[in-house]
Amino acid sequence: MARRPPRVFVCTSCEAQSPRWIGRCPECGAWNTYVEEEGGPAGTPAAPGRGAAPVRLRDVDAADAPRLLTGLGDVDRVLGGGLVPGSVVLLGGEPGIGKSTLLLQVASRLAATAGDVLYVSAEESARQVRLRAERLGALADRLFLLPETSVDRILETAESSRPAALVVDSVQTVASAGLPSPAGSVSQVRDAAARLSVLAKTAGVPLFLVGHVTKDGSLAGPKTLEHLVDAVLSFEGERFQAHRVLRALKNRFGPVHELALFEMTGAGLVGVANPSSLYLGSRAGSRPGSAVLAAMEGTRPMLLEVQALNVEVKWGTPRRTAIGFDGTRLALLLAVLERHGGLGLSGHDVFLNFAGGAESAEPAADLAVVAAVASSARGTALPLRTVVFGEVGLLGEVRAVTDAPLRLKEALALGFTEAILPSANAHEAAAFPDLSAVPVASVEELLRRA
Repeated sequence: MARRPPRVFVCTSCEAQSPRWIGRCPECGAWNTYVEEEGGPAGTPAAPGRGAAPVRLRDVDAADAPRLLTGLGDVDRVLGGGLVPGSVVLLGGEPGIGKSTLLLQVASRLAATAGDVLYVSAEESARQVRLRAERLGALADRLFLLPETSVDRILETAESSRPAALVVDSVQTVASAGLPSPAGSVSQVRDAAARLSVLAKTAGVPLFLVGHVTKDGSLAGPKTLEHLVDAVLSFEGERFQAHRVLRALKNRFGPVHELALFEMTGAGLVGVANPSSLYLGSRAGSRPGSAVLAAMEGTRPMLLEVQALNVEVKWGTPRRTAIGFDGTRLALLLAVLERHGGLGLSGHDVFLNFAGGAESAEPAADLAVVAAVASSARGTALPLRTVVFGEVGLLGEVRAVTDAPLRLKEALALGFTEAILPSANAHEAAAFPDLSAVPVASVEELLRRA
């Protein structure tokens, strides 16, 4: 009688193992992340190049590999200039956000310029993909579709056809017949990603993998999935808004935290040439509680509107709510305003929002947040056509930030005439004589001058 494989429970967050199910992972502290894997997690195939003789580091060819252009300029910029041969790109996002639409457009344009492209659809039927391709105008002659969920057959087809690029939609829905666990389990996802990555590296074929996300927005599956790939892209957006954001969270061949904006239309995703106009398009004049931040997203300058609302508390504990900004950072800035700016905010609810669904996590947003909150508390609007940027310290000082010339150039191009910036960056504003610079060294000086 055959012996039943041992039961092993694996944490989908950190891959810790346990002989029984437990609610909270003792390694990473995550809740309800343990799933059963029969026979334990599968091993990872050996990486290409094992057994090769060592070479001198100085003898390694350092010439840049030629990149494949996807045909979408914004995607190429996020990737660092295009696709590197043999690179593995993981694209994650909410269901229905447009991941398949984006990759189908990329695959079609690659097929028109680079050669045969193999698009593996493991979630949708061939008819569904055909209907979407007709709507997007993506019926390229050299774009081949493979509706398949078997990793073995996908590898066999790719090895025989040797396409210029390979797309697998999605890695959670393909499975290997050699593993007893179902598709989407930790061992299946790890095994599929590793085997497909080996093919990409050995054959020099760029590989796109579509990944699911969890309820908290992080990529589903084992953490090794993110370490196996060369780039991790996040496709984000709101269901009630037409624009989508593509971010680079990891990139071995280019800058991280690069960003591209698209607008979802009936004919597919269209790149937004001027993101600042997208977020500032409905802004009519200057009102109390509003400030315009000159932000940097990757290498791209962008103007975002920060809105703040102060409401006197009638009962209970004052609330501090932030949308598009870190709530802990907001509480810190409010304490600085109260201590060094003399504003009594302890008896007020404070609500902060970045208009248009925008987000900013850079320290340069501090001064714009402080200006918006102070403007709302005093009931006084900032001067019209004014941008603000700068980092605020715990002692109330305003610190210098990077890329000040790019921020000022973007503001000037959109018709802004004044910039409130750190004193340490004031000398960089001299190159823009048409833009009036208001340097501030502290929060007290900001409240006095603005």
